[in-house]
Amino acid sequence: MFSAIATFFMDRFKDMGYTGIIVLMTIESSFIPFPSEIVIPPAAYLASKGDMNFFLVILSGVVGSILGALVNYYLALYLGRAVIYKLADTKIMHLMMIDKNKIQQSEEYFRKYGNMSTFIGRLIPAVRQLISIPAGLAKMNMKMFLFYTAIGSAIWNTILALLGYYFGENEQLFKQYYSEIKYIIIFLFASLIIFLAFKAYKNKKKKQINE
Repeated sequence: MFSAIATFFMDRFKDMGYTGIIVLMTIESSFIPFPSEIVIPPAAYLASKGDMNFFLVILSGVVGSILGALVNYYLALYLGRAVIYKLADTKIMHLMMIDKNKIQQSEEYFRKYGNMSTFIGRLIPAVRQLISIPAGLAKMNMKMFLFYTAIGSAIWNTILALLGYYFGENEQLFKQYYSEIKYIIIFLFASLIIFLAFKAYKNKKKKQINE
């Protein structure tokens, strides 16, 4: 199944080129469920064969990710929390695997980790798609939003591109390394969050003592 999907997208990229990557990654990064794992790796595999440029594949993925994130951001910004939650309760959104609980979880994640969540969230499956919605609801500074989204997307797309470039022909190896790297990323960023939270706690305690 995976091989068939990868082959399909490789054929499409030969026709659509980098524009196709941007369009598909825009969809992936918006509220429409569409995995980046079947977009970037096939394109990177084509790069390994000389049919595409490896760095332009990553750049196209980042551009698409930013555009999709902006769709979610502005939808949340202009529609507001009440409308977003009402939409999340519709059958159409449920078909897209979005519901009130997921929106609420993304908001709690954003409140807990602040602006940094738009960076960390880009690296965590299931969180990546919706993290731009609470950023829009909170009216996050656009420069910071674009910066964190771009950096997070660049890291994620580079990982997928490297996997596709080196293991694109071997489905089992790709799945193995993708799974391992995914858990390593989650572990590293969970550690980072714990460290930052502990540091903030210590600073707060120190400030209270000085007062």
